[in-house]
Amino acid sequence: MKINEKLKLIKKLSGLTQESLAKELEVSFVTVNSWINDKSIPHKKKQDKIDELYRKYTGENVIPESELIAKKSLLYKKRRDNKNIINKIINRDDLLKEFILQLTYNSNSIEGSTLTQEDTEAILFRNENIKNRSLIEHLEAKNHQAVLRYLFKIITSNLKIDELLILKFHSILMNGIYDDTGMYRSHGVRILGSNVPTANYLKIPDLMKDLFKDINKKCDDPIVHITKIHSKFEQIHPFSDGNGRIGRIMMVAMLLRDNFAPAIISQENKSFYYKYLQKSQIKQEFNLLENFICDSILKAYKIIE
Repeated sequence: MKINEKLKLIKKLSGLTQESLAKELEVSFVTVNSWINDKSIPHKKKQDKIDELYRKYTGENVIPESELIAKKSLLYKKRRDNKNIINKIINRDDLLKEFILQLTYNSNSIEGSTLTQEDTEAILFRNENIKNRSLIEHLEAKNHQAVLRYLFKIITSNLKIDELLILKFHSILMNGIYDDTGMYRSHGVRILGSNVPTANYLKIPDLMKDLFKDINKKCDDPIVHITKIHSKFEQIHPFSDGNGRIGRIMMVAMLLRDNFAPAIISQENKSFYYKYLQKSQIKQEFNLLENFICDSILKAYKIIE
């Protein structure tokens, strides 16, 4: 596909204006206009950036291995530079609050909460009641905060992530919202807007036991390991409600345990997150999801740094 055709498709799928696209590519409006009209060709670095946006908005192709290797090398360097990421976060109240805010706002928003980031901050840290927002949304914010505070309190490099811990997370998250808190579902469910089949509820206890064995294995490549665990957990879908939020909290727990910053999956990237997650579950292709999670971890390091 020619460069100008890729740019036109990026604009169509992303909804970006030509001016916004120019900002994404860090060039002028005139330059992008010239590329789109096939009057000039971008140099290699800009072609790579266009290809990156093309993959992002189409979900086509896999991420080049060299790109993933480079991102993971950067993450491992940041892990070495930040010897104890857990202490660095919990010993600075501003950092801890920022992570609680970002993780809570984005995760709940992905699941349909209408609270803005400003609303979420007011509920979490000033105990304000936001008008025209439901009690459930207030509880979702406060409960998510409670799970994260509990996690940061108990997290260690040798933390065992097991059934008791995940059921505890769920009981805190769904407290006052759902009756069957801290319990696996006892009925079939569908993932809304997805054609990925979930597990038969009768098999959930055994599937989760196998998953916990995998979670606590030592791996040479923890990023791909965490990616695959997250994909599998969301496909099992063990709870009647709260699976997305619990799955992302589990990911945070695994990353912190391995001395990485927690992945912040932004609500504005929800469609790509779901697209890459489904591809990993249906086709067992984890490349795009792994790359997405790397970007989400790097976003967290920007907060720390």
